[in-house]
Amino acid sequence: MATHSTPRVLAGLNDRHHRTALGVYLVIVVAHWAEHLVQAFQIYALGWPVHEARGVLGIPFPWLVHSEWLHYGYALLMLIGLVILRPAFTGRARTWWNISLGLQVWHHFEHLLLLCQALVGMNLMGRPAPTSLIQLVVPRVELHLFYNGLVFIPMVVAMLLHRRPSPQERAVMACTCAPAPAG
Repeated sequence: MATHSTPRVLAGLNDRHHRTALGVYLVIVVAHWAEHLVQAFQIYALGWPVHEARGVLGIPFPWLVHSEWLHYGYALLMLIGLVILRPAFTGRARTWWNISLGLQVWHHFEHLLLLCQALVGMNLMGRPAPTSLIQLVVPRVELHLFYNGLVFIPMVVAMLLHRRPSPQERAVMACTCAPAPAG
């Protein structure tokens, strides 16, 4: 799997360590999902005002929720993970991984737009807070649940297909993610 242009460490993430790398990546993604789901629960089930609904980590560290750097950093981490882990995916799994990657490119762009507004101190269309393009029509909490779901679903489909490759896909896989065929 390693090419002359692929750093050795990254090449290992797409062959013998791919399964572990995917597991670590999935834990990070699920932890982020949990934050958004807890925040939605705080708003819709507990009736908390949006500005007080800060998820799990935002309760002891309220500045985290309001840090565009944190949100941008996570969007960038997601994008980097999707790019770095992509080479090991083949066939149908690669198609679904690419869909997730494409959606995350947009999600990352939206977070970059938010970060730039926070850094410059000028918000889109004169809004009181940094605002993404789609946020002009969809509230931020709901939009982030939607974006994360939109990226997460094809990513999970890709992981499931990657673990259950067709014989043709298995023949070109460089990693050991798929269990050995029965028989």
